[in-house]
Amino acid sequence: MKKWKYLMVTSMATSALLLGACGADQKASNSSSETSTSAQSEEQLQGKVAGDGSSTVSPIMEAIVEEYAATQPKVQVSVGVSGTGGGFEKFINGETDFSNASRPVKEEEAAKLKEKGIDYTEFEIAYDGISIVVNKDNNWIEDVTVKELEEIWVDNGKKKKWSDINKDWPDEEIKFYSPGTDSGTYDYFVNDVLEEQQLDKSATLSEDDNVLVTGVESDKNAIGYFGFAYYEANKDKLKVVKIDGVEPTHDTIQSGDYTPLSRPLFVYANNKALEEPAMYNFMEYALENAGAMAESVGYVKSPDNVYEEDKKKLEEFKK
Repeated sequence: MKKWKYLMVTSMATSALLLGACGADQKASNSSSETSTSAQSEEQLQGKVAGDGSSTVSPIMEAIVEEYAATQPKVQVSVGVSGTGGGFEKFINGETDFSNASRPVKEEEAAKLKEKGIDYTEFEIAYDGISIVVNKDNNWIEDVTVKELEEIWVDNGKKKKWSDINKDWPDEEIKFYSPGTDSGTYDYFVNDVLEEQQLDKSATLSEDDNVLVTGVESDKNAIGYFGFAYYEANKDKLKVVKIDGVEPTHDTIQSGDYTPLSRPLFVYANNKALEEPAMYNFMEYALENAGAMAESVGYVKSPDNVYEEDKKKLEEFKK
């Protein structure tokens, strides 16, 4: 998704040494020109940087990578979307320099990284509010409690109807659409909202949030969930559900009123990779622009002090 609302234009500042004295020889002029050209070329980096991970973080990182290419065209940055868990697998295997995550690294993932001798640094880049969505033609749900949300989504061993949750709701089977098990959004929803209970086994699972959007859009009895930016991008196709009277918006996510579905988003960087000029430069650019890019694609920027702390952590790797 490339829905960022502006283009950041970068320029390289140049300086020229003016030889004002009459009679200055041509050799001195040529020397100063070569020095200026050399200084400019040193600012242009070369290298490859690879990342993977969360589909939720993907819109932010795609925007960052797109704009970064204009500042360092010889640095090739690639970003895959394998889900938070899939991204960590590649990170653990040493296939990537950074990993996008919509949840903190798990203890077992951290243990595997330690076994592989991979030291890493966590950077918080934005906030998200998991959005519960239903079909536009759904006229019976406007607002649910966290308890009702749990009753809807927790597996009870049989096909579940809307009327099982509320007798005033239709006697129709609920169709579920959920991020896949490699998704950090799935992990957060199951662990923090369903309190580690089994999500309904009949749910259609996909790492591609666009598949979830299409599923809910095409079925009146469907319900799904994914990151706030995907709802914002598809709000003309879907209907969002309030949780305990609170709708996910920029303000309610930022204030923490949209609970328990608000959560931070992260990028994990390989410390050894950060010692490489290209990777360091990319992460520096990413942290400087993460807040603005998050806002431009529909997420919520973290507090300024968070980005300042991120930059301090990064500076430890500056050569």
